[in-house]
Amino acid sequence: MKIGLVGATGLVGSVMLKVLEERGFGKYDLLVAASERSIGKEISFCGRTLKVQSVQSVIDSCVDIAIFSAGSSASLTYAPLFAAKNSFVIDNSSAWRMYDHIPLIVPQINADRLTYSDKIIANPNCSTIQMVMALAPLHKAFTIKRLVISTYQSVTGTGVKAVQQLMCERKGEPCEKAYPHPIDMNVLPHGGTFEDNGYTTEETKLLNETRKILNDNNIQITATVCRVPVTGGHSEAVNVEFAREYDLKQVYELLNEMPGVVVQDDTANNIYPMPINAKGKDEVFVGRIRRDFSRENCLNLWIVSDNLRKGAATNAIEIAEYIIRQGWVK
Repeated sequence: MKIGLVGATGLVGSVMLKVLEERGFGKYDLLVAASERSIGKEISFCGRTLKVQSVQSVIDSCVDIAIFSAGSSASLTYAPLFAAKNSFVIDNSSAWRMYDHIPLIVPQINADRLTYSDKIIANPNCSTIQMVMALAPLHKAFTIKRLVISTYQSVTGTGVKAVQQLMCERKGEPCEKAYPHPIDMNVLPHGGTFEDNGYTTEETKLLNETRKILNDNNIQITATVCRVPVTGGHSEAVNVEFAREYDLKQVYELLNEMPGVVVQDDTANNIYPMPINAKGKDEVFVGRIRRDFSRENCLNLWIVSDNLRKGAATNAIEIAEYIIRQGWVK
């Protein structure tokens, strides 16, 4: 079996390599591609050295699965070319997510929507993935009417340049800016780019992708996205309004039963999810679970996950694992 990784030299690409190694993909033939300036670079993977190739070279190799982490422009250009070669494309960018005919997949929730004919598969936004992991079993049980979301997102979600800005500011050194303001000792209510309606692209993704993954366009959603000076992962305060009464004990049971979700909610001992503890882990951590007494049938959740792992690399690779388990590639 041949696996292609497009965007192998980027921040998410490097985590994808690590997750592929951890999850046993070293037994497959891995081909890595990146931009023209990276061609010829060497990457270590499972004790062997891989040379970065051009994207076209990987297309010509007819890989079985191509995992993309190279941005929307590259995905729009190259994903159809891979699909034309009968490769399954798992794309981590926003390029294909909102096309009706393209499945948007979190394997624990909706992998059963995939068919052999789905050659381009979209990986959701990082902040969406962790949130719907917690919400999916609750929506099935109680039906979500409305969500009010506030996110506190790691600089790693912006990329290497943002991490460098944070570290340089922390050291008092000059550096190239990823953000229009300092990020160290600061909070920026600004994720993505601003749209005409006053929301940002990151906020709009939360609205649209959540409805698509949960398969319910009736859910009312509003969101505010913030960048915070952390590197461990994204955190979210989510207020959920259900269509019917819920039992708090059942909420705990549903979350504990959800694969990939870990409940950390022991406030007497100051145990709750934090990005410093989520870093490097694949699970979605949920805590501060409590009834909202200001409104009927409302619940508060605090959701944390490593945005580079479950929010990007791990989710994409779990999709690849599902394709392999189905026997669609051999």
